[in-house]
Amino acid sequence: MGSGMQRFRTVVAEQDSGDRRYDTVLFDLYGTLVDIRTDEDDPEAWETLRDFLDEAGAHYDSADQLRDRFMGARALSSAVPVGHDPAFYEPDLLPTYRAMFSLRGMRVGERLSRKAAWVFRQASTRLIWLYPGALDMLKLLKGRGLRVVLLSNAQSCYTRPELTMLGLDDVFDDILISSEEHVRKPGKEFFARALDHAGTTADRTVMVGNDEDNDILGARHAGIDGVYLRTGISPYSDPMESQAAVLSLKGADYEGLANFLLA
Repeated sequence: MGSGMQRFRTVVAEQDSGDRRYDTVLFDLYGTLVDIRTDEDDPEAWETLRDFLDEAGAHYDSADQLRDRFMGARALSSAVPVGHDPAFYEPDLLPTYRAMFSLRGMRVGERLSRKAAWVFRQASTRLIWLYPGALDMLKLLKGRGLRVVLLSNAQSCYTRPELTMLGLDDVFDDILISSEEHVRKPGKEFFARALDHAGTTADRTVMVGNDEDNDILGARHAGIDGVYLRTGISPYSDPMESQAAVLSLKGADYEGLANFLLA
């Protein structure tokens, strides 16, 4: 362990006494713990998926044809069910990948559909890495008795493998992904489910995220405080500091975050 993390732990160790304001910390993933760049319009990514499907027995004449069929299937699977708020409904992309096989007369299970999704995700990802100190910070918070919960607007067929790849799959006390829950931030329901899973209350919970609308304002509407991290992939229109947050930090400042949470 480098001296930077030793200093990080020394600072927070000095602020480890007294009753804490929060017992649960909800974390966004992309742009908060993980830096990522993807390009789902890249023709080579579609060609890679086409090659995979072809080897599996589902032939498409071209990457353009595959993409057209994919978009059509996605539109069908994204229809909002009766009783769901369309503003906060999150569809699951996995049935779209399964449809790429069924359109060619193949009946496949979840395993092959997930593999196809992961092939495309890898092919369309240009950069993915943990922000420095992210994992150590999560472990530190857990070690001090805080619950750490992932609350991410994401597709499970992409995010679950990435969590494993990045070493985050077993660090959280709970993981809620919007495509699995079929609700998304900034909807209050997604936050309410996180509270229910954690067995806590809004006043004992804080949301940490890099998107003011989804993370900070969404949390506030659910009665939850927010800590805003203005990172390189925060929405362009976001402010440098959020007036709605109890704390705003420049970049992935985990030392500042830990000092605040453990005070």
